[in-house]
Amino acid sequence: MRAFGELEAEIMRVVWQRDRPVTIHALTDALNGSRTLAYTTVMTVTERLRDKGWLTREKHGRSYQYSAARSSDDYSAELMGQVLDAAADRAGALLRFAGRLDPREAAALREALAAPPADTPPQSGG
Repeated sequence: MRAFGELEAEIMRVVWQRDRPVTIHALTDALNGSRTLAYTTVMTVTERLRDKGWLTREKHGRSYQYSAARSSDDYSAELMGQVLDAAADRAGALLRFAGRLDPREAAALREALAAPPADTPPQSGG
């Protein structure tokens, strides 16, 4: 997976911030604060994000509404995984990363590491 480009990241940020599906028109309006983007540009990039599996779309009347297919946490985790995969010393990179966490983040990480993965069924003891 490649990191999002600038406009892809902006589109995903808008979609993730909304609690309901969003149209291309609404995306264009939300993005056109500091610059002017063409509707067709936003539509093209949004469709590319859908093709990549980050957005879903549903037809409503004559237009489509887009929703996030994956969370911002999924995106961040994938990027972090790629960085670790590229590290010559994974354990060393993890230790340096953990050393930069504030106490609350470190506590959250310890708690997550102590809990079984959410998508793994519990092991039977017999």
